[in-house]
Amino acid sequence: MQTVTIHVEGMSCNHCVNSVEGAVSKLGASAKVDLSAKNVTVTYDESKVSVGAIKEAIEEQGYDVVEK
Repeated sequence: MQTVTIHVEGMSCNHCVNSVEGAVSKLGASAKVDLSAKNVTVTYDESKVSVGAIKEAIEEQGYDVVEK
């Protein structure tokens, strides 16, 4: 299992948390959103899903993934 922290702009409430965590969960990964830090920490199996797919799933929910 791998863990990555992704910086995401546009999240502000529990609906945002549920949207992002739900989208990542559908890929077979788990996510923990930190609204105050604007981060999503994702634990995933690199043999089943890529970081790119995770970022795409977050962006499809209407949020901006920011490269730091």
